[in-house]
Formats: sequence, C-alpha cells, structure tokens
Amino acid sequence: MTEFVQVSTATETKQQAINLAGPAVRQRLAAGAQILGPVTSVFWHLGEYGTGEEWQLLLKTTTDRYPELEAYLLERHPWDNPELCAVPITLGAERCTKWIGDSVEAS
Repeated sequence: MTEFVQVSTATETKQQAINLAGPAVRQRLAAGAQILGPVTSVFWHLGEYGTGEEWQLLLKTTTDRYPELEAYLLERHPWDNPELCAVPITLGAERCTKWIGDSVEAS
C-alpha cells in the first residue's frame, strides 16, 4: 500500500515559494502544492528568538517519492537550513490519494 505525506517548508517571498513549487510538480516529485501567506512565524534560529513574515509551501507526495522531493527542496531552497517536514496523511478521500499516487508515478 502506498503511503502519502504532506511536506511543508517556508520561504521569505511568495515568488520563492512559486519557484520551488512549479518545478517540483512538473518533475512529478509532488502531485500539487499550495502556497499560503503571508504567515507570521515565531521561532528560535541560530540561538536567537525571532519573528518574521514567511510564505508557507505545502506539497503532497508519496513516501516513495519523498527522498527525491527532499533532495530537490534542499538543493534549491534559498535558505541554508530551511524547515522541511513531512507529516503522514493518515486518512484521505480515495480519489484524492489515488490522484497523489498517479501524479507522482515515475513516467
């Protein structure tokens, strides 16, 4: 059985998020992406407390394709150490999960 994940990261600008999302979807590393923002982030970074405005990027893929998506995002992300998390999609409409699986299937 194929497992599905939602992958999240954030960027400083909307255009940076678009630049990451488009090729990831075109290369079938992700079935689709949503860009949300701006969002306010509160965080610790390099030992300092901070706040900032970011654009959140959410991508849907399979656990099989995740390693390639992770490598793609880490290589092309504008930040040296971006947040990159994948959470399992434990339940989903059958047509939706089929769409994810079919969309990221290697051609």
